[in-house]
Amino acid sequence: MGEEISNKQVVLSNYVKTSLKESDMSLRTSKIQLKIPSGCDGTVLVKNLYLSIDPFILALMKNQELELPSFTLDSPIYGFGVSKVLDSSHPNFKTGELVWGFTGWEEYSLIKDPDQLFKVQDKDLPLSYYIGILGMPGMTAYVGFFKYCSPKKGETVYVSAASGAVGQLVGQFAKIAGCYVVGSAGSKEKWGFALMKVDLLKNKFGFDEAFNYKEEQDYNAALKRYFPDGIDIYFDNVGGKMLEAVLNNMRLNGRVALCGMISQYNSLEQPEGIHNLINALVKRVRMEGFFTSDHYHLYPKFLEMVVPLIKEEKITYVEDIAEGIESAPGALFGLYSGRNVGKLLVVVARE
Repeated sequence: MGEEISNKQVVLSNYVKTSLKESDMSLRTSKIQLKIPSGCDGTVLVKNLYLSIDPFILALMKNQELELPSFTLDSPIYGFGVSKVLDSSHPNFKTGELVWGFTGWEEYSLIKDPDQLFKVQDKDLPLSYYIGILGMPGMTAYVGFFKYCSPKKGETVYVSAASGAVGQLVGQFAKIAGCYVVGSAGSKEKWGFALMKVDLLKNKFGFDEAFNYKEEQDYNAALKRYFPDGIDIYFDNVGGKMLEAVLNNMRLNGRVALCGMISQYNSLEQPEGIHNLINALVKRVRMEGFFTSDHYHLYPKFLEMVVPLIKEEKITYVEDIAEGIESAPGALFGLYSGRNVGKLLVVVARE
């Protein structure tokens, strides 16, 4: 038997019915042994260091399955994290190794199915990057843009939710590919926050243009202003009315990568309809959804491209960091309130 210690956890208190509330989550302290119980072959025990705050988490809090099973009441929420292996009965993982992948929103997790854990490859880079630019968001941007958008030099690219974990990378990949790039971001005007996001897109990430969508009364007119000759590629993180406006402005043989639908996660029971799909037909637009989990076989190829870009400072990444596992509920609520700038994550422990 191993040492028994306390384990702070964030658990689901209520299934979300309409909009997310911090009270839908609660903090709980349980006990955990720092040794894998006998009979648990193929299991790893980890200490969680960083937890990722991602939009898909809300869908799982609504008792609806997308690709992943929904959360269980009174059980820890889960998502992507960076962790240190404390004990292992799995042949591929050793004590002391650093890994990233699915883990619980808790200080310590017993992972019974570690097949989708990845070992940290380059310890010279910040560990937090493995739930950001070197983890799922980075892979999402890479796969979605290069595989599904097939960019060509000189094409026009529009990215929604462009200041987030994925969007900021898509824009930079597009500039590296020689494209003209416009991004949109939005937040309530508070302490100049909306202006900060737009400024970040243009001056930090190198977008050619950027706008605050919350200041626009007419998305269609806004897109015509920035893309007078139309859009070749749209990387969609929001869906809804923005997707509808984009279809009005697509060029012949345009491509749309459906990455996320953050505008719809609060209304999955009655999502907004798209009323102008005839544009996809007339303009021969290829519109395709994807899940990053279908493409992890490309992860080594992705690292070959992105790690040198980071080290040569040809690409940059902004993180929005909350301290302590008790800050996770507020961080997730803030994600849906537009409070974050960049990749939102929680530091549980630094070692």
